[in-house]
Amino acid sequence: MKLTRSGVMDMTNGNPYRLILLFSIPLLIGNIFQQLYNMVDSVVVGNFINEKALAAVSTGFPVIFGLSSLFMGIGMGATIMISQFYGAKDFESIRHTIGTIYTTLLIGYIPLALLGVLCSDPLLRLMQVPDDGTLEMARTYMVVIFLGIIGMLGYNLNAGILQGFGDSRTSLIFLLIASIINTVLDLVFTLVFYMGVFGVALATILAQIVSWLFGIWYISKHYAFLNIRLFPLQFHKKIFAKAMKLGIPSGLQQVLFSVGIMTMQALVNSYGSDFMAGFSGANKIDSFAFMPIQSFATAVTTYVGQNVGAKRLDRVKAGTKAGVVLAVSFSIGIGFSLYPFGRFLMQMFNQKEAVIDAGQTYLNSVLPFYALLALMFIFNSVLRGAGEMIIPMISSFISLWIARVPTAYLLAHFYGKNAIYYSYAIGWTIGLLMAFLSYKRGKWKKKSVVNSEKESSSSPERSTAEAF
Repeated sequence: MKLTRSGVMDMTNGNPYRLILLFSIPLLIGNIFQQLYNMVDSVVVGNFINEKALAAVSTGFPVIFGLSSLFMGIGMGATIMISQFYGAKDFESIRHTIGTIYTTLLIGYIPLALLGVLCSDPLLRLMQVPDDGTLEMARTYMVVIFLGIIGMLGYNLNAGILQGFGDSRTSLIFLLIASIINTVLDLVFTLVFYMGVFGVALATILAQIVSWLFGIWYISKHYAFLNIRLFPLQFHKKIFAKAMKLGIPSGLQQVLFSVGIMTMQALVNSYGSDFMAGFSGANKIDSFAFMPIQSFATAVTTYVGQNVGAKRLDRVKAGTKAGVVLAVSFSIGIGFSLYPFGRFLMQMFNQKEAVIDAGQTYLNSVLPFYALLALMFIFNSVLRGAGEMIIPMISSFISLWIARVPTAYLLAHFYGKNAIYYSYAIGWTIGLLMAFLSYKRGKWKKKSVVNSEKESSSSPERSTAEAF
């Protein structure tokens, strides 16, 4: 069966550098737009509301990310399965995977939204968010986002489906739609209707929901053999079990990461709203520097997944080398390009001197060490693409919880608040060592889901679709 869109990329043949670069470019452009519309939130909030609102929006993100991480992890597992099934040209299993994961989304949304709404206030208080107006705004932002979080989850699911095929271009269309809608509504709700943080959150969820629904229509129209349907729901027990096996470690990794970030955020919050706002603004700039790494890592995951599915392990080594060269080169180039302009960039978010100083300190401490982050992400992405999810989870846990978080608190205690950001490089180094050693050991070569799924398919106990 042939796919009808030229955006699909078969990564089991051709030059790895070219394939990974071509796959990464749309992802990088998409990430830029995503960060731009996130920055629009911050710029609008920081300049047209106040620095407390900027701190509130930034503080809410780790909680939102953390509570939605388990589903996002299952989505990651499904993407890896799709890439391996596509490499093996097993289109029936691709359809079953998509139907099952969409059922999981629709059923899981309601408890996730309720959990987010109920946990917003306790978690924000646990993070020591100042009760000077910042807490109330952060709570408002989080409640609105959680009520509409199905748009974010659905968009990421659509993008993951396409990326499994090697199509990184089509999801760029979905993201452009969300970016334009979000930007326009941000300005209208804030400057025309004076809706404050509530308006910023409302603009975000409306943009994401429209983009998600458009994505369903677009994929069904242009990839006829998929034909995504929300109803009737389709569910395949064996596919779900495999997605859970792959996805739970990734989800737990993201949960642990989010809790770690909240712990770091609590440390940042303890130094007041100005330091929080500086951290928030610098974090947005930092996200731009991270985008090439994120794009190349996603490309490597798909590349490895397709080649493992096609039993082309000889190409995995070449793809790993290509991913390392590209990610490290870009991260060094962008990091050192942004370094001299930290103060100027911080002025976009807020004009207060204390906020600018706090943000510049963050950037000066983190940007020079980005090559370490690039290496850690690429080797973990190779492992994930092959279906090895446990090692990246452990690597992330050790990097964050054993290294970065304790080191940040120690540095703050002995050297003051401006020293906490050097803990990032320490954590990245330790995480990199574990990922690299696991890659060299080579046990990931036996983690493919394709063989086990084919065995299940030939078994008389194979599950069939169940309509709800």
